[in-house]
Amino acid sequence: MTSAVSALQAALAAENAAIYGYGVAGAYLSGSAESAATSDWHAHLVARDTLQSMITRLGATPVAAEYGYELPFTVDDGSSAAKLAAYVEDGVTNGYLGVVAVANESLRSFGARAMLDPALRAARWRGSTESFPGF
Repeated sequence: MTSAVSALQAALAAENAAIYGYGVAGAYLSGSAESAATSDWHAHLVARDTLQSMITRLGATPVAAEYGYELPFTVDDGSSAAKLAAYVEDGVTNGYLGVVAVANESLRSFGARAMLDPALRAARWRGSTESFPGF
């Protein structure tokens, strides 16, 4: 059970980082890109809440979000904001990879399904797809 909790905690940490990342990116986006970022941010809030509930049901305390996150590069315009959105979505996709590897079949299925949306959002922000998203 510990590996399942650890995997869910890692996915939760990735969701928390994405929520922060969209807060930064949103400051540099406008129009349809801003609307997309807001929608994506809301999706991560829902995913965070789902993971917190799952972890609590397994008898563990969900990891708290960090107060701040170090950005992988400077974000100072719409282009770099879109690049950050793709980056955090890749991180979320990667965060769910560990869930796919747990022994519990229903959690593995959950992890596989949970990887789809962030992989699609990353492709939208990037403007192209990647082989094996999350790696």
